[in-house]
Amino acid sequence: MVLAVIERSAKIVNPLGMHARPAAEFVKLASRFKSTVQVRKDDLTVNGKSIMGVMMLAAECGSSLIISVDGEDAEQAMEALLALVADGFHEMHLTAELREAELREAEERENEGAG
Repeated sequence: MVLAVIERSAKIVNPLGMHARPAAEFVKLASRFKSTVQVRKDDLTVNGKSIMGVMMLAAECGSSLIISVDGEDAEQAMEALLALVADGFHEMHLTAELREAELREAEERENEGAG
């Protein structure tokens, strides 16, 4: 039985992008599957099971990744990885917190300038 490589696009939606923690989450999940996982951003393709490789992508919020999965459990792996990325690596709650912090910092700068 010949298996085809599954390739899908995924958009980074969490506010901080794919920094160390989301990269570790991605690698941990990818490593649960037998399939090979590759991730591409622009012209750089890395092993999706390598923390250093995934971090090298420097995928910021709004950027797109191409995930390629090949192997006997490729469909399950792709489904799980796409869900993780779409969920913002469980970091979407940070959006409101970041906004509040930015507003506080802006207010503090205004207060410093007024005094």
